[in-house]
Amino acid sequence: MFFRLSLVLFCINASITLYGQEEWKTARVNGAFQGTMNYFIKDERIGAANIPQYEGMPLGADSWLNVNADFGKWRGGLRFDFFHNSNLLNPSSSYTDRGLGIWFVETSWKDLNVRIGSIYNQIGSGTIYRAYEERPLLLDNALKGVQLEYAINDQWQAAVWGGQQRFLFDTYGGWLYGAKLEGFMSMGKEKKIFLTPGVGFTGKKLSDGSVSRLISVLRNYLEEERINQFSYHSMAYSIYNSLNYKAYSWYVELAYKLPEVFFDPFNETTKITGSTSQGKYVKEAGHVIYSTLSYAKQGLGITLEGKRTQNFDFRVDPTLILNNGLIGFLPPMNHITTYRLTSRYNPATQLTSEWAFQADLKYKINKPFLLNVNVSNITTLENQLLYREYFIDLQYKPNRKLDSHIGIQRQIYNQSVYEGKPRNITPIVRTWTPFVDVLYKFTRRNSLKIESQYMSTAQDYGSWLYLLAEYGMAPHWRFELSGMYNIIPNPGNPNIPEGAGEKILYPTAGVYYQWKQSRYGLRYVKQVEGVVCTGGVCRLEPAFSGVKFEVNSIF
Repeated sequence: MFFRLSLVLFCINASITLYGQEEWKTARVNGAFQGTMNYFIKDERIGAANIPQYEGMPLGADSWLNVNADFGKWRGGLRFDFFHNSNLLNPSSSYTDRGLGIWFVETSWKDLNVRIGSIYNQIGSGTIYRAYEERPLLLDNALKGVQLEYAINDQWQAAVWGGQQRFLFDTYGGWLYGAKLEGFMSMGKEKKIFLTPGVGFTGKKLSDGSVSRLISVLRNYLEEERINQFSYHSMAYSIYNSLNYKAYSWYVELAYKLPEVFFDPFNETTKITGSTSQGKYVKEAGHVIYSTLSYAKQGLGITLEGKRTQNFDFRVDPTLILNNGLIGFLPPMNHITTYRLTSRYNPATQLTSEWAFQADLKYKINKPFLLNVNVSNITTLENQLLYREYFIDLQYKPNRKLDSHIGIQRQIYNQSVYEGKPRNITPIVRTWTPFVDVLYKFTRRNSLKIESQYMSTAQDYGSWLYLLAEYGMAPHWRFELSGMYNIIPNPGNPNIPEGAGEKILYPTAGVYYQWKQSRYGLRYVKQVEGVVCTGGVCRLEPAFSGVKFEVNSIF
């Protein structure tokens, strides 16, 4: 089914492109197709079992087709989504559906732009509102509604919007609305101080269904813990500004959420039966203070970043959990790396209690050497350590042929908080991870990349060794071979599958082909359980064993 769909879509792509070029003299049509097919191969030893894909539904597929068109002052687009035995929605179950994922139509009249349909936008850094898409997590919270944007003058713009938050092929219910005003100013005698201020608000109205679900939970609380009054409506406000002066840049954002009911996972509630459970609903106001300060000049770059978050779980429905129904986006506060082992433990952004700092230094020692040092520290507001990282990377690039990195990472990771594992049997994970990365270009077309990483830890699965080799033959071919080996396992850990406490090799072998504007990939993958994160938004991913076929095409 996936192959037939891919073939049909590519034929449509070719015909639309030709027709747009030859017949529509004033029209422009463009689009993109992304698809992944998974074939699941059961492996009980690593925990790749006991879900539908490994127990009789081995073939799964996810695909998205975007088509956009411009015609004079009008612009429109749509996206068709297709899922078959997919594990993106819930890694422990199977999801099958297809249909129109998003659509929009927009036009401009003088200084006013009007958009109807699916809307993506954000206020400031996104603290109180961000509608965006992250396909690896099946996260797409576009607003289905109306948006008006107005250019007041060359320096100031305003926008207002309203609608319902998208969930798959439906909406969550309830209503969202908001507005923002953003500008640009220059100051000083020579106009060298630049300001980009902004202010915005987001409001929500709960649906009858979410209120009923909330009441059914709260009625089980003891009288002294029960929330007897709460509103269908809630609002959040933010003010933000960027200041740029010569080599300095400073961004600051202050956000405040009016008192509302939300779930606090770090609290305890006593039920009428006398039992206790972790987490409870509370009614509190919330705030976020976020700021970055950077300096860049003559081979030196320094960035300082800080964030304080308290009671800022802001959702379209307070009974939703994990990444569902989130209205805003809180920036992550750890160093983002691309290496397999240094990115194994990622701190998901905490919504109710987080005090985080990060410092990043880049220094060009001389022509071939570049030093990157990063330090991050995340605690709760009660000073409970959640995450700490030290990262050092020395790049050596003497010429165009050779580009190499050597470095080491130190992590302290509160696994019980970030992965929801039992506190009494889940220790803090402490790791040392040295790594080496070498890329050598034999010719303009042929290159070889070698990676070597070693993670030393006595917690979780134990210590790991990772090796990777990639050979590129531009512009068409790339070959990949890698292995992640549990070199010193931790068999006494009750949080991992029984067989995974042994020395196991997790191999990956793949080939990629680029043809014009299309890229194809075929890989055999065996992957250990871990956390998958995109920009601070994370979820726990179970072990995987099988074959992946991927297609990415633009037209």
